[in-house]
Amino acid sequence: MFEAFLNETGNTYFYYLSIYLIKNFVYYKLMDTFTAIADPTRRSIMELLARNGRLSATEISERFTVSPQAISQHLKILRETHVVEVEKRAQQRIYRMNPDALQEVEEWAKHYRTMWSKRFEALDNVLKREQGRLQTNSIEGKEENDD
Repeated sequence: MFEAFLNETGNTYFYYLSIYLIKNFVYYKLMDTFTAIADPTRRSIMELLARNGRLSATEISERFTVSPQAISQHLKILRETHVVEVEKRAQQRIYRMNPDALQEVEEWAKHYRTMWSKRFEALDNVLKREQGRLQTNSIEGKEENDD
């Protein structure tokens, strides 16, 4: 635990900030879809769910060499960032992909694809003009040598 003391007019104030709160504010609140899918294990879980539909946490963890606890942590991050959805059935948690989860990633990619397409088109135009200019200069140079 982290403690801070303030002494104001003879009174001492104690502030406790638990590790849970620090983790919650700093780590999970700042976690977004991009961060969640940056991890190769989490991407593998997503691919597994995309191929197979609904799977229990046990079925997912059986397909990985890391510990079930590690898979549980990965699933927690995917769940908290809404990349996957979970349904509780008795003692099991059934996971599935959230079809809307990657919308943010798709929009980001579309924005940059459009931007780069425009830049490449502009570069193509510059190169075509330069190629035309070089061909014109080459033809003019031949004509001067012929004289």
